[in-house]
Amino acid sequence: MLVVTTGQMRELDRLTIQKYATPSLTLMERAGEGIATALVERFGAAAKKGVLIVAGKGNNGGDGLVVARLLRKKRIPCEVALLARRDELSPDAAHNLRAWLKHKGKVFEIAADKLDLLSQRCAKNALLVDAILGTGTKNAVDGLFADAITLMNCSGLPIVAVDIPSGMDSDSGKALGVAIQAEMTVALGYPKLGEVIHPGLSCVGELVVADIGIDERAVAEVAPRIELLDRETIGWLVPRRPADSHKGTYGHLLVVAGARGKTGAAILACRAAMRTGAGLVSLAAPRALNTIFASSLIEVMTEPLGHESSEQLETLTHADWRRLLERKSVVLFGPGIGVSEATQNATHWLLRNLDMPWVVDADGLNNLVLELDHLRQAKTPPILTPHPGEMARLIAKDTAAVNADRIEVARSFATAHRCHVVLKGARTVIATADGKVFINPTGNPGMASGGMGDVLAGIIAALLGQGLSAEDAMKLGVYLHGYIGDRVAESKGPIGLIASDIVDGLPNALAELAAFTS
Repeated sequence: MLVVTTGQMRELDRLTIQKYATPSLTLMERAGEGIATALVERFGAAAKKGVLIVAGKGNNGGDGLVVARLLRKKRIPCEVALLARRDELSPDAAHNLRAWLKHKGKVFEIAADKLDLLSQRCAKNALLVDAILGTGTKNAVDGLFADAITLMNCSGLPIVAVDIPSGMDSDSGKALGVAIQAEMTVALGYPKLGEVIHPGLSCVGELVVADIGIDERAVAEVAPRIELLDRETIGWLVPRRPADSHKGTYGHLLVVAGARGKTGAAILACRAAMRTGAGLVSLAAPRALNTIFASSLIEVMTEPLGHESSEQLETLTHADWRRLLERKSVVLFGPGIGVSEATQNATHWLLRNLDMPWVVDADGLNNLVLELDHLRQAKTPPILTPHPGEMARLIAKDTAAVNADRIEVARSFATAHRCHVVLKGARTVIATADGKVFINPTGNPGMASGGMGDVLAGIIAALLGQGLSAEDAMKLGVYLHGYIGDRVAESKGPIGLIASDIVDGLPNALAELAAFTS
């Protein structure tokens, strides 16, 4: 599902109206239809007890006036509280006010000294529609609008927001002083960026998208490059298994991971890869730890490295690497390997020589910090899977700078360094080397526990080995990871959710996602 910025949506509207000859009033009518339909489906019982449309003077208010008229046609009691004088309305809003009055609809003009009237009208109804401010709001909300928003939030009534909760920045999701706390937001045309990321999610409630007929040619011209992942499209990415396949069909993954005290990272990554469908997995790890790995990973082959006494990766020669990579199809580098001269040498060699898909995670990323000058020249663009702290080290800034603009940080790094980035966290961001961005809606706070990243890296690597492109492996892997976390949290609660729960849920989740599209 495409996601747009404020500027992109403005241009989509302009092109559809001016270049492709769809009247603005037609778009407004379709918007009202979509909102009214969603409102009745979600809040039908409350709507029958009365709906109050709180409208501003712009086109957002005009959309609300269409909703009022259409609800009245459905015999739903409805009235309008107008936070402006009638002569202040935009032309399209004024048109729909006249249409509402023609149907003898009630309008209460609310001035700054008449907030008690707005409070009275809220008390007479059971559902509020926020049609005050639209996507163009960029400055702090104050005065009458701020007071009305505060009153609505304190009313205790469910609120349906038109296009975007009033007072929320539609690009960043931040509240501009005060913002509507909606139970449902009906985005018009496409979701706005601020509606699908934090902190905007706390204002939006349930997000519904209404098709208002934006011309496809306009979409092609504007070419939005951010998408929100959804189950319908993700289900098609799940690998299907022909009857005549064998283990070699599904890839041979080499996992280079593990050191003393960090054996769990390697074990989780390998287990996740096997449960995601990898045909074969080999773990290359320090020889001294081989007994731990061999006894814990009975389906995984091991490649003991270094001398008997070594408990961390030792420097490998070119010949060592060629032997390890023989008949492999994908590499996962980094979980629990530590940072040392040997691991830096390994990073150096892989960047210059590896000619197959690969994933760099955890300590692999910490080693990569010292090799950034060579990342863009990597033979095969790797998939990097940093959490915000690791991303901060990669860009030499602090974690707060990363979280302040997760999308731009991920996209700019991916394009500048010709790699792919999975920036983990609440609403994980996927950025491709060619500038596309995907936002993942799955996952929950219960997944904030150790080992989750190792599992995700193993999942993505296994999907690469089964023939998915880097883009598709990231999309399916990230969505699947969070999807299982949501299922576990729903059945057992979010507290105590561990990485092994995700591994154990992989087969059923893959089957569910595949069945959704069959």
